[in-house]
Amino acid sequence: MVLARTGLRRLPAPLLCGVMALHASSLAARPALLPSAVAASPVHACSSARQCCWQPVGFLTQPALPQAPLCLAHAAPHSAGPGLRDTKLSPRLGNSLWGARMQAGSSGGAHAVRRSSGASASTSTAQLSIELVPCLSDNYAYLLHDAAAGVTAVVDPSEAAPVRAALRARQLQLTHILNTHHHWDHTGGNLELKKEFGAQVVGPAADKQRIPGIDVALAEGDTWQFGGHEMHVFDTPGHTRGHVSFYFPGSEALFTGDTLFSLGCGKLFEGTPQQMWASLSKLAALPAATRVYCGHEYTQSNARFAWAVESGNERLAQRSDEIARLRSERKPTIPTTLGLELATNPFLRPSSQEIREAVRAKPDASDAEVFAAIRRKKDSF
Repeated sequence: MVLARTGLRRLPAPLLCGVMALHASSLAARPALLPSAVAASPVHACSSARQCCWQPVGFLTQPALPQAPLCLAHAAPHSAGPGLRDTKLSPRLGNSLWGARMQAGSSGGAHAVRRSSGASASTSTAQLSIELVPCLSDNYAYLLHDAAAGVTAVVDPSEAAPVRAALRARQLQLTHILNTHHHWDHTGGNLELKKEFGAQVVGPAADKQRIPGIDVALAEGDTWQFGGHEMHVFDTPGHTRGHVSFYFPGSEALFTGDTLFSLGCGKLFEGTPQQMWASLSKLAALPAATRVYCGHEYTQSNARFAWAVESGNERLAQRSDEIARLRSERKPTIPTTLGLELATNPFLRPSSQEIREAVRAKPDASDAEVFAAIRRKKDSF
């Protein structure tokens, strides 16, 4: 395996399609939740290789959900509110999930770490399929599948059984395990799945001594090839010292583990507020249409805190209603998008005057200092 460190800090922002991970009926009922730049297009007329197609699928033992596929095309970046933002999620989803199929362009068929520039070689139209796999009480693992290349990965498998069941239901063979950090609820299934499938374990270089079964260690600036899809690695310390996030620019997909949540961010177990703020700022600089796949279903509880510090945010009010509806129907609130997080996540909005007043920040406090105050307030909320 060839490894190349690019050292790049800012990735190119090509014009990619955007998608909101919302049920079709909720979109029709709440058009205000969508930015004006997003418009629905016919479900079965996906003419653009950059268009993202979402469709609910049955999972494990339950029959398939009512079919309500939706295609969205994104014409321009979302307008962002002040500062940055993030989210959390909560209850388990039982045996149903949303399957996301994204037509994405990128190069290659091998899965070697390579390239010395930040440009994405978007030449093919191989599909990257992403499926949520509920684990434990509120964790999410994610199955990534490139049918053209015949490779399948799981991100942060906290336990083996749900992942194995999902693979069997799809008749897939696991080839890779991707870990964002060392915590047991993100790596608990590593060794069992590696032994059963012979999968290669990929994880953070800074935490390689704490990642069970690790084979490939990646760090900031590394580019790793998964089938026909290029993955960029960001060091995102704060929750843990060695935390990383995985970004697939050709699919506009970002796997944040416990760094950025829907309407929240991870607790600071090993890092500092300054480190976490730098990590969130790095992720927030990606295109607004980027879909965020985080490690937990914490959104509903996070929404309560967000409302407590910024009740004047109309976009947050609309989103809170939608979150309540989704959870009442036992549907996931993930993925979210960076644009939506920037507009509603208090941890990405330290320049909001209402939030600054809520955490009693000094008038001359920096965004990093306000972020630290928000984190302290959330810890005791």
